[in-house]
Formats: sequence, C-alpha cells, structure tokens
Amino acid sequence: MTLAVRRRAATRDGLEPALLVHGLGGSSRNWSSLMELLAGEVECEAVDLPGFGASPPPDSGDYSVYGHARAVIRLLDSADRGGRGPVHLFGNSLGGAVATRVAALRPDLVRTLTLVSPALPELTPQRTALPTGLLGLPGMPRLMPRMTREMTAGQRARQVLRLCYGNPARITPEDFAAAEAELERRQSLPYFWDSLTRSARGLVNAYTLGGQHSLWRQAERVLAPTLLVYGVRDRLVSFRMARRAGRAFGFSRLVVLPEAGHMAMMEYPDEVAVAFRDFFAETAAPPVG
Repeated sequence: MTLAVRRRAATRDGLEPALLVHGLGGSSRNWSSLMELLAGEVECEAVDLPGFGASPPPDSGDYSVYGHARAVIRLLDSADRGGRGPVHLFGNSLGGAVATRVAALRPDLVRTLTLVSPALPELTPQRTALPTGLLGLPGMPRLMPRMTREMTAGQRARQVLRLCYGNPARITPEDFAAAEAELERRQSLPYFWDSLTRSARGLVNAYTLGGQHSLWRQAERVLAPTLLVYGVRDRLVSFRMARRAGRAFGFSRLVVLPEAGHMAMMEYPDEVAVAFRDFFAETAAPPVG
C-alpha cells in the first residue's frame, strides 16, 4: 500500500502529532487552511486515502470504510513515524466514519478525536444527500463518465463546492481554483470514477451494518475525548445527528456552527481552529510531577 501524506511544518518543536482524514471525493488539501492555523498547537499531517489525492488505488481493491480504516492504521503503525505516539485524529464526512473506526479498533493510536460532519448512519437522510448515496449503485463507474462528459472540471468543482458550503458566497477564488485544478487532474486518472463510486458504496454498506459492527456501536467504544463539529446548513449530514453523536461518544464536546455547511474546516477554519484549541487545552495531559 502506498499513501501520500501532506505535512505542515510546526512553528515550534515538541508538538504532539495530528493526522487529518478527508471525506468522499476529497484529498489532504481539504485541510490546508486548518493545518496552517493549528501549526502552533500540533504537528499536522493529512493523508490521501487510497485512490484519492496523490495516493494510488489499494492493491486489494478494498474501498470499504474498514479498508480505509486499515490504511490509516497501517500508516500510524508504520516505522516511518518513528514511535511518535498516539495522534490527534481528525476526520470529515467519510473520513469521520473512518476515524471513528480507527479510534474504536485501536485506542492506543488516538489521543483525541475531532469529527467534522462525520458520516454516521441516518434513518432518514436528507434529500440533497441521496445523489451521493446513488454513486454506490452497481454500474456507476461506467455510467458516470457518460453522464458528466459535457461538464467541465470548473463546472463540477463549482457544483461540489456549492453543495458542501453553507454559504456559497464564502467560496474564495483560491478555493475554486484549487478545486478545479485538483478535479481536472483527478478526472484524467483511469481509476477516478472507480475509487469514488466504490468508496460511496463502501460508506452505504457501512450504514447498513448492525450489531457490534455498526458505526454507532463503534462510536460507543471510542475511549478518546471527542470534539464534534456540525454545520446547521449541512446538506449532506444533518446537524440533527449532533445530539445523537454527543450521546454516543462517551467524553465529547459539541460545537454547532449556524452558518456552516459540510466542510466547516474549509468554510470556517478560524472557528474550527478555536474550537480545537479550547478542546485541546481541556484535554491536555497534566504535567508529570
């Protein structure tokens, strides 16, 4: 397995490590603004999940939530990390489901957990989220290129950003240019639609699991202090799930941003950074001696 990892230089030595995991169709670049703001608190790394960003597809072909979680665990267990200890683990959307699995399966690897609009099962998903779920239907890897061939990368990038931002007016020219360039690059890859649709299918399948394997039961097993960030204007994950999430994660703090959409770390990075700093101070390990 090969994983691309983006690093942000810390502003001082001795900071605890953090690992940030993007959502469906995203990449490590989704965390750039937040990584810059947190450079004085934690040493940030953001991973491209298998088949996304600059990471090639997994040799196993496993795009399930468990498969992505195993990739993150292998990264955290890798010798390259040099025994740096547990991380402050962040996840958005699909990355939130993945991070929840990691924290439940390997509590030794997770110091704290920060979830931004985590993709946890909803009994009645929002109608605006249904097209994302439909990506997981059989045949979509062949159908989607034909359905979108008339759309430019810029049109698709704008469509995605407008879906993910609570207030589209906050989409900066820099945000749009970066999203357009990344989408144009990604669409040229032979596995673009395969990785996207199979990851969507993996997420839908995770929603249907019951018993000990359900994502909500996994959330109940998480031992790490958890920061939950929800946007009231989220069109993909309903902020109404925030209360249930607050009950499921044992030691949790809930932050609801009234104007934010699905990717608060991009739309309101300053507010998310403040929330994490407060959370970090509250959960800081007491000084030895």
